[in-house]
Amino acid sequence: MKKSILFILTVIICNMTQAANPFFQTYKTPYQTPPFDKIQTGHYEPAFEKAIKEHTAEIDKITENKAVPTFQNTIEAIERSGKLLDKVSSVFFNLLSAESNDEMMSISQRIQPKLTEHGNNIKLNAKLFERVKTVYNQKNNLGLNTEQMRLLENTYESFVNSGANLSDNDKAKYRELSSKLSMLTLKFGQNVLKATNAYEKVLTEEQLEGLPASVREAAAAKAKQKGKTGYVVDLTAPSYGPFLKYSSDRNLREELFLAYSTRCMSGEFDNTGLINEIVNTRLEIANLLGYKTYADQVLRKRMAKNSDGVYQLLNELLNAYKPTALQEYREVQGFALGMEKKNIIIMPYDWSYYSEKLKDAKFNLNEEMVRPYFELENVKRGVFGLATDLYGITFRKNTKIPVYNPEVEAFEVFDKNGGFLAVLYTDFHPRAGKRPGAWM
Repeated sequence: MKKSILFILTVIICNMTQAANPFFQTYKTPYQTPPFDKIQTGHYEPAFEKAIKEHTAEIDKITENKAVPTFQNTIEAIERSGKLLDKVSSVFFNLLSAESNDEMMSISQRIQPKLTEHGNNIKLNAKLFERVKTVYNQKNNLGLNTEQMRLLENTYESFVNSGANLSDNDKAKYRELSSKLSMLTLKFGQNVLKATNAYEKVLTEEQLEGLPASVREAAAAKAKQKGKTGYVVDLTAPSYGPFLKYSSDRNLREELFLAYSTRCMSGEFDNTGLINEIVNTRLEIANLLGYKTYADQVLRKRMAKNSDGVYQLLNELLNAYKPTALQEYREVQGFALGMEKKNIIIMPYDWSYYSEKLKDAKFNLNEEMVRPYFELENVKRGVFGLATDLYGITFRKNTKIPVYNPEVEAFEVFDKNGGFLAVLYTDFHPRAGKRPGAWM
């Protein structure tokens, strides 16, 4: 009797937990956007676990289908599978880059091996690949439209490039290497974020010579935010870039430049060993798949085609731009000599500073003069307006759409006829949990 009651209570608690997890519900938000205001860190792992089980069951159903493989019951079925996993992954991994913390990073280290294993279980499934290959071999006789043909080719190639054609022994090796690579690259990115956040330079008023008011104000605000007295500069782009451009203290410019350039090269967040492991693991996988180098593997579907194409383009660029670059260097070097009235050799940490001074001297123009014209709201209006002029699409801010950080704004996007297209999230500012880089 006690065991029965315990079992019933366990089921009830499990059902209540699932009911409270936003990923298991239909989002009741505008356009079914993620309910960031309701998603908690503790929701991710249970959602991933359930999503992997559901996706596995969907793949098993495709694999065990006794019917002759067709585009619909195999390729399209694979494409439509894993919706819950896509739902959870899209939120988690975007926030892992844009709104991360130690707990999120710990979850990623626990869940990444499971996701890699799950992906390998699909792509290395011999019965499933046989169905895919059967459809692929008949592709010219199936009457597929352009989109369907593209999906079929991409699906087939994704299996092949994930080791589906390997022997059983090589498949086991591929599993090992791909799992290792996924963890190495995850750790690499997390180290970069942590190393970037770990550095800060506290300055006094006397060390701000050359910095315009806007840069000083930003440094003061950053110091206040971090509970420091004075001014703080760090390695985020809005802090690092302007400091190198305007600071007249060459020693400080050098210190900041070296701190930025040597991130993850030693200490707690050292990535040098990881880089070697990543390079060698990628090479092993490429060799296993029949390619001489990793470059041969990744370039085969790209414009360059192979490494020779890459070097050809680079050499063409070098020949075209080197004379002008050398002329610009000589001009900045000469300007620096005249400005300092002493012998000085331009170093990398000097380039932004002296080239900005030269531009101001030649054209009476510097970025601080045009800053008012590029205030963020003005830039947004300009970019949105350009998109309207070129494509007819319009943007309307919607404050009812949940966002993952107070700095983020959500915009509805409409086509030229007023039809809804998408939701655009804008997220412009650096912060401790956000990786630097180019964003979608």
